[in-house]
Amino acid sequence: MKEVTITKENLFNHLKERGFVYQTTDEEEIKKICSDGKASVYVGIDPTADSLHIGHFFSLLMLRKFQQAGHRVIVLLGGATAMIGDPSGRNDMRDMVSKTFVEDNYEKIKATIEKAVNLEGENPAIIVNNADWIRGYDYVDFMRDIGQHFNVAHMLASDSCQSRMKAGGLTFFEMGYMLIQAYDFVRLNRDYGCRLEIGGSDQWGNIIAGVELGRKLNFLEGKNPEAFQGLTSPLLTDANGKKMGKTSKGTLWISKEKTSPYEFYQYFVNVDDRDVLKLLKLFTNYEISELEDLVQKDIISAKKLMAYEVTKLIHGEEDAKEAQTASEALFGGGADFSNAPTIQLSKDELKDGKRLLEVALSAKLIPSISEGRRLVSQNAISLNDNKISDPNYLLSEADFTDGFVLLKKGKKNFVKIDLV
Repeated sequence: MKEVTITKENLFNHLKERGFVYQTTDEEEIKKICSDGKASVYVGIDPTADSLHIGHFFSLLMLRKFQQAGHRVIVLLGGATAMIGDPSGRNDMRDMVSKTFVEDNYEKIKATIEKAVNLEGENPAIIVNNADWIRGYDYVDFMRDIGQHFNVAHMLASDSCQSRMKAGGLTFFEMGYMLIQAYDFVRLNRDYGCRLEIGGSDQWGNIIAGVELGRKLNFLEGKNPEAFQGLTSPLLTDANGKKMGKTSKGTLWISKEKTSPYEFYQYFVNVDDRDVLKLLKLFTNYEISELEDLVQKDIISAKKLMAYEVTKLIHGEEDAKEAQTASEALFGGGADFSNAPTIQLSKDELKDGKRLLEVALSAKLIPSISEGRRLVSQNAISLNDNKISDPNYLLSEADFTDGFVLLKKGKKNFVKIDLV
């Protein structure tokens, strides 16, 4: 298949025709930014774990395209905002991270960012932490400089606050989130000449707050208010409108230590057929006409291509090939499980037999023993392709004829158990 080369001249049209463009503050101004010499663009991420998840990566993917077109891109880590928690779309307060969370986990977070954008070379992405300018900013000074430009009634009417309001209350603490994120845009504009903030559509209210704050301050200083623009992409959702990235084991992480390349591949190869073309357009640069033709003629091949390309994009070609091989071995009659999700049991643990459902629970194959019993009654649990009919089945060393066993739930979820 032929890949499209991204240039400044075709960048905006490329983003739009592939489904990245959802909301813009001024489409014509953003087109100019896309086609300009070397604009500065940023995405803000609040890291609440030592890895990013697929939702973060989707925002970074748009940033990656700006970098490929030659623009300077900035990843802003919310070391300050993550200590508050974004109230957008929430019914309760988000978990807050510690003051030193970003610093303590910087190398791991950086490693996952590097999967999306280049941090080296002629045009490296820049990583900044908003804690660097928020900490030490006197509260009264901040409120005089920034807070005076925010109308509380206007803030409460925003979508970012509505869910929390309807659930019974929005704390003053959470309201401070919008002020800090808005100031981030102003700071990046002053320090790096940043003109565009991009993010998911759930961030529209926060992005608008930054755009409006920047324009107000520029107007007061006699500068160009159009220097601040915002662009959002749709949230990464499936054909039923649900957010992608939630598996039976939890969040779909970018770090292979948290979500193996095999599990990552399996998630995407099993998505709804209706989502395949959308994901191919978003996660590859192949010609759209060729993708449409493939999806129409051979949805299975299209789905495998999509899962492979997404996995390759995040984990690299070698891991993607191994994940694809393991998947086809399991579901296509082969026998290579080298890259399958794996746990280990010792011979001592199996000395008196170990309850199979307890093993399935510890491997996160089932959410509870009671659910495991229900699945057994439905013939949905198997061991080496043999259906388990006894919910009290004891796993023993005799089951490990090849040094491992394969425990499956249904047709698509399994774990390899190695005997050590």
